[in-house]
Amino acid sequence: MLALSSTGWVLMVLCAVVVGLTKTALPGAGTIAVGLAAAAMPAKESTGTLLVLLILGDLLAVASYRREVEWQTLRRMAPAVLVGLLLGTGYLHLASDTATRRVIGLVLLAMIAITLWRRHHEAPVPPVGSRAARLAGAGYGSMAGFTTMVANAAGPVTSLYFLSRGFQVTRFLGTTAWFYLVVNLVKLPLSAGIGVIRPETLWIDLVLAPVVVLSALAGRRLARRIPQRVFEPLVMVLTVLSAVNLLR
Repeated sequence: MLALSSTGWVLMVLCAVVVGLTKTALPGAGTIAVGLAAAAMPAKESTGTLLVLLILGDLLAVASYRREVEWQTLRRMAPAVLVGLLLGTGYLHLASDTATRRVIGLVLLAMIAITLWRRHHEAPVPPVGSRAARLAGAGYGSMAGFTTMVANAAGPVTSLYFLSRGFQVTRFLGTTAWFYLVVNLVKLPLSAGIGVIRPETLWIDLVLAPVVVLSALAGRRLARRIPQRVFEPLVMVLTVLSAVNLLR
């Protein structure tokens, strides 16, 4: 097992708690888990360790909200997400980690500003299948694929998109759960192939798995008690915090 300090273990336990809550109650906070993992261990190992924990959280979220999913939205996003993944793979060869994180943070803040402007001006939600809806799906989908590939930070992107579609709490969480389960499973063999996931990182995941499970179950109970008028501002605040965290 990788030699983690006491502080490192505390940070990874907090990371596991955030992963569980993010998947079942508080989407948009995923980059907080990224920051905690990166502070606890080397960047490469933290990426692999976190990916396995995220997949465990995805499975629990899908089990919790398996019937609350907007499949049509996900199907429309899929081609753009694949394009984003390819663009992110190419970008990783050209830019530093710091530059990448800051670019993503700036883009997210811009998207938040646009979302708030639309809400302030009461812009209508474009109907599914309209040209505006297709363009929005392509834009958010490609950005989600790009950010998840380069920084495991696509949560704020999809949160903004699903908020713009007017999803209710459980429909929001269910659609998010299926999206990330598929995307993270696609990333799994790629990460293993380049040595990001190794036996020693899997041991850490095994130790932290119960923490993810317990926090995800707590998050599920919390989500069913959060009214829509509280949920949407909460997601927006967590998205802003995540974007600011990427700018550091």
